Amino acid sequence: MDEEIEIINKNTRNEKIINFFINNRKQLIILFSAIILILFSYFIYKDLQKKNKIELANQYNIATINFVSGDKANIENQLVKIINERDKTYSPLALYFLIDNNILKEKNKINQFFDILINETNLEKEIKDLVIYKKALFNSDFVKENELLIILKPIINTESFWKSHAFYLLGEYFYFKNEKQKAKEFFGKILLLESSNLNIKIEAQKRLNRDFSE
Repeated sequence: MDEEIEIINKNTRNEKIINFFINNRKQLIILFSAIILILFSYFIYKDLQKKNKIELANQYNIATINFVSGDKANIENQLVKIINERDKTYSPLALYFLIDNNILKEKNKINQFFDILINETNLEKEIKDLVIYKKALFNSDFVKENELLIILKPIINTESFWKSHAFYLLGEYFYFKNEKQKAKEFFGKILLLESSNLNIKIEAQKRLNRDFSE
């Protein structure tokens, strides 16, 4: 008796499943088609991303090789184009190359490109913090104290790998301005920070011993 009931229940379940597929076949076809389309679109997107990455790499390599070999025509435009692609690898490299080789000297433009990297490019946190630090380093020769602190705020207010670098930059900034008490405070913060870069901590200790010892 129990076996017969179990067979009946099983047949009932199977019939319900079959009826479900029959009654909802249109919706199921649309759903499966949508899933296949999404998967297909995803793989096309990833393939285009890969091809675009290779193309950017080629553009960057050609531009830098031409510059080193003496062919400096259009180098700025080529690298600016790469920056505007907002690629997390080659856009930062393009900006650093422009700055390090004095190809682009307009402060406003350089800061605009830094902001593109910081605010509009999908960078990993530590890479983004590095870009912020480099922006602060670039601006430290000519901006006021509050402006420099605003630039570095995303680093000094978090447990970033670049936090000790930011403190050292601020220490050097205030020391150069002859605000030695503020400089001493930032050098001291490096020694108290558990995550401080070892080389930065050593340099901060040297500065304190050499320039602030009584």
